[in-house]
Amino acid sequence: MTAAPAGPPVPGPTAPGPAVPGPAALVPDEPLLSASGVAVSFPVGSQLTARIRHEERLLRAVDGVDLELRRGEALALVGESGSGKSTLALALAGLVPANRGEIRFDGRVLPARRARADRRRIQMVFQDPYSSLNPRLTVGGMLRELLRVHHVVTRGQVAAVSAELLTRVGLSEADLSAYPRQFSGGQRQRVAIARALALRPDVLVADEPVSALDVSVQATILNLLQDLRNDLGLTLLLISHNLAVVRHLCDRVAVMYLGRIVEVAPTEQIFSDPRHPYTRGLLAAIPRLTESAADDGTPAIAGDPPSPLRIPAGCRFRTRCPMAQPRCEHEDPALVTSPGDPGHLAACHFAFVPVPATAASGPEKKEQP
Repeated sequence: MTAAPAGPPVPGPTAPGPAVPGPAALVPDEPLLSASGVAVSFPVGSQLTARIRHEERLLRAVDGVDLELRRGEALALVGESGSGKSTLALALAGLVPANRGEIRFDGRVLPARRARADRRRIQMVFQDPYSSLNPRLTVGGMLRELLRVHHVVTRGQVAAVSAELLTRVGLSEADLSAYPRQFSGGQRQRVAIARALALRPDVLVADEPVSALDVSVQATILNLLQDLRNDLGLTLLLISHNLAVVRHLCDRVAVMYLGRIVEVAPTEQIFSDPRHPYTRGLLAAIPRLTESAADDGTPAIAGDPPSPLRIPAGCRFRTRCPMAQPRCEHEDPALVTSPGDPGHLAACHFAFVPVPATAASGPEKKEQP
């Protein structure tokens, strides 16, 4: 294992970190970034009407999330569309305020209104680079503005650092004078990554960074993220629907369903020994091009997710769960640790105990609440 190179005064963490871990190594230090009971909700419709009718019309996008991100690791956040992954990422980055809970960074609770220095340390790469880049500014103009406003380097170093940023992400110095519309999708995503690195963050949050790109381009962006992590000691939070990408790049996986984390484990353990029925359904839904992978027409997970406006009582997955029992209707399972493996957590009554015999018959049809 080698230490992160000192390198030039260009993108890297704000402070030198420990030795950079390999793809499968985990750092047993204090979590760099953690969420405890974090909830983010959005009002829906007229709040005056809701008060008159004594109703609470809130869309609970994130509803009590507990999550830890260790220094130097790559953590994947997976789940169906609408499970709250992007909203959680925005809350961690300080772009959306949390209604409840606390977010800690490097052992310190981050306030609702973060200082500029705190915002610099957690940067995001968004799914659509074209919509996240300013079409009126050249690439050089965007980078120079960031470096000057945040006083990352002295004024005399701005031009050299801007060129170094593009070189680091696989572009040339000549691209500083180009506009976002002049690049391909993969090149625009490289520009977005360079923009995030300009502030020398400790944590890079990548929200579906390759989903809008061609398969051949996806590989180059994923390899770039891996190289940046190894070279700069970055901590990576990757949001993805592509479990093959997750398995290639990440050390641990957190599975999210209807606003809450339902399982967390090392990547290979998630794939080989999933404990939550929702995780098993996600893995069963992966397309397989083999002769033995016969399609019997049965969906991997029955039904659709309930509305975040009306989250079911008890276990929120019970309306689609093949092993739901009467206790699931009124007991909300907490995220607990496996008795034999403290690194494996799951929020299911039967995750680490034998499944009741009545659940062996398979899924039953249930009405959505």
